[in-house]
Amino acid sequence: MPLLSSQIAQDIIAHGISLGADFVDIFIERTHAENMVFKNSRAEDTQSGTLFGIGIRLIYGQQALYGYTNSTDREELLRITKLLASRINKEGRSVTLNFENLSYPKIATLNDKEVDAKYKLAYLKKTDEALRTDSKVAQVMLNFIKKKQQIEVYNSDGLYASEERPYIRLFHQLVMKDGNLQTEAFHGPGAIGGWEFMEQLNREEIVDTLLKQANTTLYAGACPAGKMPVVIDNGFGGVIFHEACGHLLETTAVEKKASVFWDKMGEQIAHSALSAVDDGTIAGAWGSLSIDDEGMPTQKTQLIENGVLKHFISDRMGEIKTGHKRTGSARRQSYKFAPASRMRNTFIEQGPYELAELIGSVPNGLYAKKMGGGSVNPATGQFNFAVQEAYLIKDGKITTPVRGATLIGTGPDIMAKISMVGEDLQLMAGMCGSVSGSIPTTVGQPPVKVDEILVGGEA
Repeated sequence: MPLLSSQIAQDIIAHGISLGADFVDIFIERTHAENMVFKNSRAEDTQSGTLFGIGIRLIYGQQALYGYTNSTDREELLRITKLLASRINKEGRSVTLNFENLSYPKIATLNDKEVDAKYKLAYLKKTDEALRTDSKVAQVMLNFIKKKQQIEVYNSDGLYASEERPYIRLFHQLVMKDGNLQTEAFHGPGAIGGWEFMEQLNREEIVDTLLKQANTTLYAGACPAGKMPVVIDNGFGGVIFHEACGHLLETTAVEKKASVFWDKMGEQIAHSALSAVDDGTIAGAWGSLSIDDEGMPTQKTQLIENGVLKHFISDRMGEIKTGHKRTGSARRQSYKFAPASRMRNTFIEQGPYELAELIGSVPNGLYAKKMGGGSVNPATGQFNFAVQEAYLIKDGKITTPVRGATLIGTGPDIMAKISMVGEDLQLMAGMCGSVSGSIPTTVGQPPVKVDEILVGGEA
């Protein structure tokens, strides 16, 4: 059953066109979400709720007007449409709409299996107990998130599209202490799917990895500072590309010329060893979707090929303002946000090298095994990222663990200095914040070698 009747949608869109809009679309959302926090070896907080709302957008030339409500009342929706149109005085036209149900390939997801709260608590308790087998573990925090988002899109081109998106994720975080020493370890796998994803996680491997990381960083010495070659491992290492380059390829930045790449289409913007994509079609991946939030089927977009800029990440307004074709990348946190061009699953593609070859090519440098958070200036691509787990490289071999390392640089500079790309590609779930809110995105890469980057050390 539709979330909004097609007759009401038709009336709203026809009203918007009669008020001079060139294009009108309606976004309807119902999302049921649950969140379970397991801390101090017990369930500390359990929440669930349903979000429902409708967003209406009117486009006049290169200007978009957006409003939203949680009411399905026809008169209220007409009032919002008229209120938006009142900002622009333009003669309208009449239109008769017959919506055509969009047919599109569905992205494969894990079955949306459900289990009861007791079962979930038992799973979290077992994970908590496994992480506490090391006596130095002072705290374990587990955060289980599950939501199902149903969306519908109607527009003045006669499109009707709908999709159901199940999301599931488990954050693992532990704090380890020994006297005055303290460190943390984190892992947050997620997917499009249901409880099957949880059953597929290798708890023993996750626990072992987190405990090893914490034990290593707890006793690590201070990282030396200076410019040096750095090997960044796979998976969450891709957060640097996402933040320092990916955002600069979104038309939300390009249309304002707030990206250093805005006029570089077809030019060499990275080392010839580097190719990168933004792919919304990967089965089960956290950032995948069958259609975007404008109702366009998703796709694989080649952003960079052998160092050359091939495509930007574009939505409808991005195409209107820049001429760069839509890529199925219009996304938003909820109906409360107008759509914008956003990343989906963004990663550096595989190369020909094994990790040992990358390490062996570095006489003296740093191995960034696991990246942490950081900050970036989207206008320039300048970034500063912490390294959660790092080791010195001496004579082509991994040696001493170090802590307090940060990687400092700019997107354009680091892209030009990634001279070797490994073969072991891994993707990791994350959340991305931008003009249209916080959305599920995937980052990733194989191991990469950066010929030189400024490394900040612990004071």
